[in-house]
Amino acid sequence: MKLPSRSKSYMIPEYSLTGDLLSFLTCNLQYRYQNKGTLPPSKPVQRWFGEFIHGVLEEAYLEWDLHNKQFPWDWKTDIRPIEDMIDVRLQVEGLYPHDEDLFYSLLNSDLTIDELNEHDHKKLASARAEKAINIWGPHLFPLIDSSELLIKGIRQMPNYEENVSRSNYYGINGVVDVLSSIKINKNMNQSNLDNYNNKIIEFLKKDSRFSRQIAESGDGDEYEIIIDYKGMKRPPVKSNKINNPWENHKQQILTYSWLRSQQENSKPIFAGIIFYLNELVPSKEDLLLIQEEISHDLTDDGIDYSQYADDVELIMNWKEDDKAPNLSEEFKIARSIRIINIDENEIGDSLDKFDNVVFNIESSLIKEIKGCKIQDAWAAESDERTCSACDFKTFCKNNSVKSKDIKIP
Repeated sequence: MKLPSRSKSYMIPEYSLTGDLLSFLTCNLQYRYQNKGTLPPSKPVQRWFGEFIHGVLEEAYLEWDLHNKQFPWDWKTDIRPIEDMIDVRLQVEGLYPHDEDLFYSLLNSDLTIDELNEHDHKKLASARAEKAINIWGPHLFPLIDSSELLIKGIRQMPNYEENVSRSNYYGINGVVDVLSSIKINKNMNQSNLDNYNNKIIEFLKKDSRFSRQIAESGDGDEYEIIIDYKGMKRPPVKSNKINNPWENHKQQILTYSWLRSQQENSKPIFAGIIFYLNELVPSKEDLLLIQEEISHDLTDDGIDYSQYADDVELIMNWKEDDKAPNLSEEFKIARSIRIINIDENEIGDSLDKFDNVVFNIESSLIKEIKGCKIQDAWAAESDERTCSACDFKTFCKNNSVKSKDIKIP
Protein backbone atom coordinates (compact mmCIF):
# COMPACT_ATOMS: atom_id res chain seq x y z
CA MET A 1 0.00 0.00 0.00
CA LYS A 2 1.43 3.37 -1.02
CA LEU A 3 0.94 6.14 1.51
CA PRO A 4 0.17 9.60 0.15
CA SER A 5 2.82 12.22 0.77
CA ARG A 6 2.04 15.15 3.00
CA SER A 7 0.89 18.17 1.08
CA LYS A 8 3.08 21.25 1.08
CA SER A 9 2.25 23.65 3.89
CA TYR A 10 0.24 26.69 2.82
CA MET A 11 0.82 30.00 4.52
CA ILE A 12 -0.72 33.40 3.88
CA PRO A 13 1.69 36.13 5.04
CA GLU A 14 0.05 38.89 7.03
CA TYR A 15 1.04 42.54 7.13
CA SER A 16 -0.05 45.32 9.45
CA LEU A 17 -0.45 48.97 8.54
CA THR A 18 1.83 50.31 11.26
CA GLY A 19 4.14 47.44 12.14
CA ASP A 20 4.93 46.64 8.49
CA LEU A 21 3.88 49.43 6.11
CA LEU A 22 5.15 52.44 8.06
CA SER A 23 8.17 50.59 9.46
CA PHE A 24 9.30 49.37 6.04
CA LEU A 25 8.91 52.81 4.51
CA THR A 26 11.03 54.29 7.30
CA CYS A 27 13.96 52.00 6.42
CA ASN A 28 13.91 48.61 4.72
CA LEU A 29 16.99 47.26 6.50
CA GLN A 30 15.94 48.51 9.94
CA TYR A 31 12.56 46.88 9.34
CA ARG A 32 14.30 43.57 8.55
CA TYR A 33 16.30 43.56 11.77
CA GLN A 34 13.57 44.82 14.08
CA ASN A 35 10.46 43.12 12.66
CA LYS A 36 11.74 40.00 10.93
CA GLY A 37 14.88 39.52 13.02
CA THR A 38 13.17 40.31 16.35
CA LEU A 39 15.91 42.74 17.33
CA PRO A 40 14.02 45.53 19.11
CA PRO A 41 15.59 48.99 19.32
CA SER A 42 17.68 49.52 22.46
CA LYS A 43 16.06 52.91 23.13
CA PRO A 44 12.49 52.72 21.82
CA VAL A 45 11.46 56.12 23.25
CA GLN A 46 9.17 56.97 20.32
CA ARG A 47 7.44 53.60 20.54
CA TRP A 48 7.13 54.06 24.32
CA PHE A 49 5.32 57.36 23.98
CA GLY A 50 3.05 56.06 21.21
CA GLU A 51 2.04 53.06 23.32
CA PHE A 52 1.75 55.26 26.41
CA ILE A 53 -0.58 57.87 24.92
CA HIS A 54 -2.76 55.20 23.25
CA GLY A 55 -3.06 53.30 26.51
CA VAL A 56 -3.86 56.39 28.57
CA LEU A 57 -6.59 57.55 26.18
CA GLU A 58 -8.11 54.06 25.98
CA GLU A 59 -8.27 53.73 29.77
CA ALA A 60 -9.53 57.30 30.13
CA TYR A 61 -12.39 56.55 27.74
CA LEU A 62 -13.31 53.38 29.64
CA GLU A 63 -13.26 55.35 32.91
CA TRP A 64 -15.47 58.07 31.40
CA ASP A 65 -17.86 55.52 29.89
CA LEU A 66 -18.18 53.64 33.17
CA HIS A 67 -18.54 56.56 35.58
CA ASN A 68 -19.57 59.44 33.27
CA LYS A 69 -16.86 61.53 34.91
CA GLN A 70 -17.18 65.24 34.12
CA PHE A 71 -14.41 67.33 32.59
CA PRO A 72 -11.91 68.79 33.27
CA TRP A 73 -10.12 65.96 35.00
CA ASP A 74 -7.65 66.62 37.81
CA TRP A 75 -4.19 65.40 36.91
CA LYS A 76 -3.22 64.03 40.32
CA THR A 77 -6.46 62.27 41.27
CA ASP A 78 -7.96 61.34 37.87
CA ILE A 79 -5.15 61.07 35.30
CA ARG A 80 -1.99 60.16 37.23
CA PRO A 81 -3.32 56.72 38.37
CA ILE A 82 -4.06 55.86 34.73
CA GLU A 83 -0.59 56.98 33.64
CA ASP A 84 1.09 54.85 36.29
CA MET A 85 -0.96 51.78 35.34
CA ILE A 86 0.03 52.15 31.66
CA ASP A 87 3.67 52.76 32.62
CA VAL A 88 3.77 49.47 34.56
CA ARG A 89 2.27 47.63 31.56
CA LEU A 90 4.93 49.06 29.24
CA GLN A 91 7.76 48.17 31.61
CA VAL A 92 6.55 44.56 31.59
CA GLU A 93 6.93 44.71 27.79
CA GLY A 94 10.44 46.13 28.19
CA LEU A 95 9.48 49.66 27.11
CA TYR A 96 10.98 52.58 29.01
CA PRO A 97 11.28 56.29 28.22
CA HIS A 98 14.80 57.22 27.10
CA ASP A 99 15.02 60.50 28.98
CA GLU A 100 14.29 60.35 32.71
CA ASP A 101 12.76 63.80 32.48
CA LEU A 102 10.22 62.59 29.94
CA PHE A 103 8.08 60.80 32.50
CA TYR A 104 7.89 60.54 36.28
CA SER A 105 7.26 56.98 37.43
CA LEU A 106 6.07 55.91 40.87
CA LEU A 107 7.28 52.37 40.22
CA ASN A 108 10.14 51.43 42.58
CA SER A 109 9.74 54.80 44.26
CA ASP A 110 9.04 55.69 47.88
CA LEU A 111 6.70 58.50 46.78
CA THR A 112 2.94 58.18 46.60
CA ILE A 113 0.46 59.99 44.36
CA ASP A 114 -0.36 62.40 47.19
CA GLU A 115 3.29 63.44 47.40
CA LEU A 116 3.56 64.40 43.75
CA ASN A 117 3.73 68.13 43.09
CA GLU A 118 3.20 70.48 40.17
CA HIS A 119 6.82 70.08 39.07
CA ASP A 120 6.27 66.33 38.54
CA HIS A 121 3.20 67.19 36.48
CA LYS A 122 5.31 69.18 34.02
CA LYS A 123 7.01 66.06 32.67
CA LEU A 124 6.41 66.09 28.94
CA ALA A 125 4.46 62.84 28.57
CA SER A 126 2.20 63.64 31.53
CA ALA A 127 1.54 67.16 30.27
CA ARG A 128 0.54 65.82 26.84
CA ALA A 129 -1.67 63.12 28.33
CA GLU A 130 -3.49 65.67 30.50
CA LYS A 131 -4.02 68.05 27.57
CA ALA A 132 -5.22 65.25 25.28
CA ILE A 133 -7.82 64.12 27.83
CA ASN A 134 -9.07 67.56 28.88
CA ILE A 135 -8.99 69.22 25.42
CA TRP A 136 -10.23 66.42 23.17
CA GLY A 137 -11.86 64.06 25.68
CA PRO A 138 -15.10 66.08 26.14
CA HIS A 139 -15.63 66.12 22.36
CA LEU A 140 -14.19 62.74 21.38
CA PHE A 141 -15.51 60.38 24.04
CA PRO A 142 -19.24 61.03 23.34
CA LEU A 143 -18.65 60.16 19.66
CA ILE A 144 -16.95 56.82 20.27
CA ASP A 145 -18.86 53.78 19.05
CA SER A 146 -15.97 51.34 19.59
CA SER A 147 -12.27 51.62 20.37
CA GLU A 148 -9.19 49.53 19.63
CA LEU A 149 -11.08 47.72 16.85
CA LEU A 150 -9.10 45.02 15.02
CA ILE A 151 -9.93 44.89 11.31
CA LYS A 152 -8.60 42.42 8.74
CA GLY A 153 -8.76 41.83 5.01
CA ILE A 154 -7.16 39.74 2.28
CA ARG A 155 -5.73 40.65 -1.13
CA GLN A 156 -4.09 38.91 -4.03
CA MET A 157 -0.31 38.76 -3.83
CA PRO A 158 1.11 41.34 -6.26
CA ASN A 159 3.08 39.88 -9.19
CA TYR A 160 2.40 36.35 -8.03
CA GLU A 161 4.64 33.67 -9.56
CA GLU A 162 3.98 29.99 -8.95
CA ASN A 163 6.87 28.19 -7.23
CA VAL A 164 8.51 31.57 -6.57
CA SER A 165 6.09 33.63 -4.48
CA ARG A 166 5.40 32.43 -0.96
CA SER A 167 1.61 32.66 -1.41
CA ASN A 168 -0.99 33.82 -3.91
CA TYR A 169 -2.70 35.96 -1.22
CA TYR A 170 -1.64 38.13 1.67
CA GLY A 171 -3.53 39.46 4.67
CA ILE A 172 -3.79 43.05 5.92
CA ASN A 173 -4.60 43.88 9.51
CA GLY A 174 -4.84 47.06 11.51
CA VAL A 175 -6.22 48.40 14.77
CA VAL A 176 -8.52 51.41 14.54
CA ASP A 177 -8.03 53.57 17.64
CA VAL A 178 -11.59 54.91 17.53
CA LEU A 179 -14.60 54.20 15.34
CA SER A 180 -17.37 56.77 15.55
CA SER A 181 -20.88 56.07 14.31
CA ILE A 182 -22.79 59.29 13.62
CA LYS A 183 -26.23 59.99 12.24
CA ILE A 184 -26.10 63.31 10.40
CA ASN A 185 -28.71 65.13 8.36
CA LYS A 186 -27.98 67.55 5.54
CA ASN A 187 -27.79 70.47 7.93
CA MET A 188 -24.96 68.70 9.76
CA ASN A 189 -26.92 68.39 13.00
CA GLN A 190 -26.43 65.19 14.95
CA SER A 191 -29.59 63.58 16.23
CA ASN A 192 -28.00 62.89 19.62
CA LEU A 193 -25.73 65.94 19.82
CA ASP A 194 -27.88 68.77 18.47
CA ASN A 195 -27.30 70.92 21.52
CA TYR A 196 -23.76 69.76 22.21
CA ASN A 197 -20.86 72.11 21.48
CA ASN A 198 -18.56 69.59 19.84
CA LYS A 199 -15.20 70.79 18.46
CA ILE A 200 -14.75 67.73 16.25
CA ILE A 201 -18.13 68.26 14.57
CA GLU A 202 -17.24 71.93 14.09
CA PHE A 203 -14.00 71.01 12.30
CA LEU A 204 -15.92 68.57 10.09
CA LYS A 205 -18.44 71.29 9.24
CA LYS A 206 -15.63 73.54 8.05
CA ASP A 207 -14.35 70.89 5.63
CA SER A 208 -15.97 71.72 2.28
CA ARG A 209 -15.45 68.29 0.75
CA PHE A 210 -16.99 66.50 3.73
CA SER A 211 -19.96 68.90 3.75
CA ARG A 212 -20.50 68.25 0.04
CA GLN A 213 -20.56 64.48 0.62
CA ILE A 214 -23.17 64.93 3.33
CA ALA A 215 -25.29 67.16 1.08
CA GLU A 216 -25.23 64.53 -1.68
CA SER A 217 -26.17 61.67 0.66
CA GLY A 218 -29.54 60.58 1.96
CA ASP A 219 -31.03 62.59 4.81
CA GLY A 220 -30.82 60.77 8.15
CA ASP A 221 -28.26 58.22 6.97
CA GLU A 222 -25.70 56.93 9.42
CA TYR A 223 -21.97 57.22 8.76
CA GLU A 224 -18.72 56.17 10.33
CA ILE A 225 -15.59 58.17 11.04
CA ILE A 226 -12.22 56.51 11.62
CA ILE A 227 -10.04 58.23 14.21
CA ASP A 228 -6.35 57.60 14.83
CA TYR A 229 -3.96 59.03 17.45
CA LYS A 230 -0.36 59.91 16.64
CA GLY A 231 2.19 60.58 19.38
CA MET A 232 4.05 63.05 17.18
CA LYS A 233 3.86 66.57 15.78
CA ARG A 234 1.92 67.39 12.62
CA PRO A 235 4.24 66.44 9.73
CA PRO A 236 5.03 68.80 6.85
CA VAL A 237 3.05 68.33 3.65
CA LYS A 238 6.34 68.10 1.75
CA SER A 239 9.27 66.15 3.06
CA ASN A 240 12.95 65.73 2.30
CA LYS A 241 12.78 62.27 3.79
CA ILE A 242 12.92 59.06 1.76
CA ASN A 243 9.30 58.52 2.78
CA ASN A 244 6.63 61.15 3.37
CA PRO A 245 4.80 60.75 6.72
CA TRP A 246 2.05 63.16 5.60
CA GLU A 247 1.11 60.88 2.69
CA ASN A 248 1.77 57.69 4.65
CA HIS A 249 -0.73 58.68 7.34
CA LYS A 250 -3.35 59.43 4.70
CA GLN A 251 -2.67 56.06 3.09
CA GLN A 252 -3.10 54.39 6.48
CA ILE A 253 -6.56 55.95 7.03
CA LEU A 254 -7.67 55.10 3.47
CA THR A 255 -6.59 51.49 3.90
CA TYR A 256 -8.38 51.34 7.27
CA SER A 257 -11.47 52.55 5.43
CA TRP A 258 -11.23 49.73 2.88
CA LEU A 259 -10.69 47.12 5.61
CA ARG A 260 -13.66 48.40 7.58
CA SER A 261 -15.87 48.33 4.47
CA GLN A 262 -15.21 44.58 4.15
CA GLN A 263 -16.98 43.92 7.44
CA GLU A 264 -20.68 43.07 7.45
CA ASN A 265 -21.76 45.62 10.06
CA SER A 266 -19.92 48.55 8.49
CA LYS A 267 -21.57 51.80 7.43
CA PRO A 268 -20.36 54.29 4.77
CA ILE A 269 -17.17 56.03 5.89
CA PHE A 270 -17.06 59.69 4.96
CA ALA A 271 -13.94 60.85 6.78
CA GLY A 272 -10.94 59.94 8.84
CA ILE A 273 -9.43 62.06 11.59
CA ILE A 274 -5.85 62.03 12.85
CA PHE A 275 -4.92 63.65 16.15
CA TYR A 276 -1.27 64.75 16.34
CA LEU A 277 -1.12 64.94 20.13
CA ASN A 278 2.38 66.41 20.49
CA GLU A 279 0.97 69.65 19.09
CA LEU A 280 -0.94 70.20 22.34
CA VAL A 281 2.37 70.51 24.24
CA PRO A 282 5.15 71.00 21.68
CA SER A 283 8.76 70.40 22.71
CA LYS A 284 11.62 72.69 21.72
CA GLU A 285 12.52 70.25 18.95
CA ASP A 286 8.94 70.41 17.70
CA LEU A 287 8.99 74.22 17.75
CA LEU A 288 12.21 74.33 15.73
CA LEU A 289 10.67 72.05 13.11
CA ILE A 290 7.44 74.10 12.99
CA GLN A 291 9.51 77.24 12.59
CA GLU A 292 11.42 75.71 9.68
CA GLU A 293 8.25 74.41 8.01
CA ILE A 294 6.52 77.80 8.17
CA SER A 295 9.57 79.64 6.83
CA HIS A 296 9.97 77.19 3.91
CA ASP A 297 6.22 76.96 3.12
CA LEU A 298 6.02 73.26 4.00
CA THR A 299 2.75 73.50 5.91
CA ASP A 300 -0.51 72.03 4.62
CA ASP A 301 -3.56 74.03 3.56
CA GLY A 302 -5.74 72.45 6.24
CA ILE A 303 -4.91 75.40 8.50
CA ASP A 304 -5.37 79.06 7.62
CA TYR A 305 -2.26 80.52 9.26
CA SER A 306 -3.48 84.05 8.58
CA GLN A 307 -5.99 83.47 11.40
CA TYR A 308 -3.13 82.78 13.79
CA ALA A 309 -0.79 85.66 12.89
CA ASP A 310 0.14 86.28 16.53
CA ASP A 311 1.12 82.64 17.06
CA VAL A 312 3.13 82.54 13.85
CA GLU A 313 4.97 85.71 14.90
CA LEU A 314 5.79 84.19 18.31
CA ILE A 315 7.18 81.05 16.65
CA MET A 316 9.24 82.89 14.04
CA ASN A 317 10.75 85.26 16.63
CA TRP A 318 11.49 82.48 19.11
CA LYS A 319 15.12 81.42 19.71
CA GLU A 320 16.13 77.94 20.81
CA ASP A 321 17.60 79.17 24.12
CA ASP A 322 14.49 81.20 24.95
CA LYS A 323 11.56 80.04 27.01
CA ALA A 324 8.91 78.28 24.89
CA PRO A 325 6.44 80.80 23.40
CA ASN A 326 2.97 81.01 24.93
CA LEU A 327 0.96 79.84 21.93
CA SER A 328 -2.83 80.10 21.94
CA GLU A 329 -4.95 77.02 22.65
CA GLU A 330 -6.84 77.60 19.38
CA PHE A 331 -3.62 77.40 17.35
CA LYS A 332 -2.43 74.22 19.07
CA ILE A 333 -5.86 72.61 18.68
CA ALA A 334 -6.00 73.47 14.97
CA ARG A 335 -2.56 71.92 14.39
CA SER A 336 -3.46 68.81 16.38
CA ILE A 337 -6.43 67.71 14.21
CA ARG A 338 -6.36 66.63 10.56
CA ILE A 339 -9.42 65.73 8.48
CA ILE A 340 -8.88 63.12 5.76
CA ASN A 341 -11.63 62.73 3.16
CA ILE A 342 -12.49 59.25 1.96
CA ASP A 343 -12.60 58.81 -1.81
CA GLU A 344 -12.99 55.50 -3.68
CA ASN A 345 -10.32 56.40 -6.25
CA GLU A 346 -7.87 57.40 -3.54
CA ILE A 347 -8.61 54.16 -1.66
CA GLY A 348 -7.68 52.25 -4.82
CA ASP A 349 -4.42 54.19 -5.12
CA SER A 350 -3.68 53.55 -1.44
CA LEU A 351 -4.19 49.81 -1.85
CA ASP A 352 -1.94 49.80 -4.91
CA LYS A 353 0.78 51.47 -2.82
CA PHE A 354 0.31 48.88 -0.08
CA ASP A 355 0.57 46.12 -2.70
CA ASN A 356 3.84 47.67 -3.85
CA VAL A 357 5.24 47.70 -0.30
CA VAL A 358 4.22 44.05 0.19
CA PHE A 359 5.84 43.13 -3.14
CA ASN A 360 9.10 44.81 -2.09
CA ILE A 361 9.08 43.05 1.30
CA GLU A 362 8.31 39.69 -0.29
CA SER A 363 11.03 40.21 -2.93
CA SER A 364 13.62 40.96 -0.24
CA LEU A 365 12.53 37.92 1.79
CA ILE A 366 12.78 35.63 -1.24
CA LYS A 367 16.25 37.01 -2.06
CA GLU A 368 17.38 36.22 1.48
CA ILE A 369 15.82 32.74 1.39
CA LYS A 370 17.81 32.04 -1.77
CA GLY A 371 21.06 32.91 -0.01
CA CYS A 372 21.48 36.63 -0.60
CA LYS A 373 23.18 38.49 2.25
CA ILE A 374 20.84 40.56 4.42
CA GLN A 375 22.36 43.94 3.54
CA ASP A 376 22.27 43.07 -0.14
CA ALA A 377 18.64 41.92 0.00
CA TRP A 378 17.30 44.90 1.98
CA ALA A 379 17.86 48.54 1.04
CA ALA A 380 19.26 50.91 3.70
CA GLU A 381 17.79 54.30 2.91
CA SER A 382 16.33 56.73 5.40
CA ASP A 383 16.63 60.27 6.72
CA GLU A 384 19.51 61.43 8.89
CA ARG A 385 17.44 61.56 12.09
CA THR A 386 16.34 57.91 11.75
CA CYS A 387 19.86 56.79 10.88
CA SER A 388 21.52 58.62 13.77
CA ALA A 389 19.24 56.83 16.29
CA CYS A 390 19.53 53.41 14.62
CA ASP A 391 21.23 50.59 16.54
CA PHE A 392 22.59 49.11 13.29
CA LYS A 393 24.38 52.21 11.95
CA THR A 394 27.86 50.93 12.88
CA PHE A 395 27.73 48.13 10.31
CA CYS A 396 25.20 49.59 7.85
CA LYS A 397 26.38 50.10 4.27
CA ASN A 398 24.69 53.48 4.14
CA ASN A 399 27.76 55.73 4.16
CA SER A 400 25.82 58.71 5.51
CA VAL A 401 25.51 57.14 8.96
CA LYS A 402 28.92 55.57 9.46
CA SER A 403 30.73 56.79 12.54
CA LYS A 404 33.62 59.13 11.93
CA ASP A 405 37.07 57.65 12.39
CA ILE A 406 38.69 58.53 15.70
CA LYS A 407 42.15 60.01 15.22
CA ILE A 408 44.63 59.14 17.96
CA PRO A 409 47.45 61.69 18.31
